[in-house]
Amino acid sequence: MFTGIIEEIGRLRRIAKQGQAMILTIEASNILEDVRLGDSIAVNGVCLTVIAFDGSSFTADVMPETYRKTTLKLLQPGIRVNLERAMSAGGRFGGHIVQGHVDTPGRIVSRHPEENAVVFRVEPDDSSNMKYVIPHGSITIDGISLTVVMVDERAFTISIIPHTLAQTVLYDKQPGDKVNIEYDLLGKYIDRLLSFRGREEDPAGISGGGLTMEFLAKNGFM
Repeated sequence: MFTGIIEEIGRLRRIAKQGQAMILTIEASNILEDVRLGDSIAVNGVCLTVIAFDGSSFTADVMPETYRKTTLKLLQPGIRVNLERAMSAGGRFGGHIVQGHVDTPGRIVSRHPEENAVVFRVEPDDSSNMKYVIPHGSITIDGISLTVVMVDERAFTISIIPHTLAQTVLYDKQPGDKVNIEYDLLGKYIDRLLSFRGREEDPAGISGGGLTMEFLAKNGFM
């Protein structure tokens, strides 16, 4: 699990491709201080497993499913990437719950300054799950925990403060560039549970035989 607070910007040193499989070698420093084989590191919001490392870089496999569903396939040597280690037990929770499981790539439609902030408009490649995007709710863009400003049927906006812009690869992003999008985990779980409403007998004896909006409200989930 991650929090969406980027620890470091790394740089892609090398890519080895074989079909839709890749091996990435990424230059880093801070996140290597306590790295071990098998550790999880989010690269632009994609959870990858460390398979090798030295004092200045780590290496991770990218399987075909990840290749198809994320922007990692577009990376080129020399490009900068967001990096975050998996959250340690007892660590400070600075963002929101992020799995590192990308729901869909998206495209930056526009970027414009608004006083001390920069506003990005992002359009998901797959707009069928825009129901998970709500104004002032949480969303993850390239591994960064952000707050949604406005939403319409096809796109949403996020407003970036100068610190976040300077400390992440959003600084490099321009209209037309692709990003990884992960929707808020809580919304996805609630939607999945509600989809089974009334399909099976409720072992807890809740009226209606399944999870209902009334039950969620009564028990403090809404």
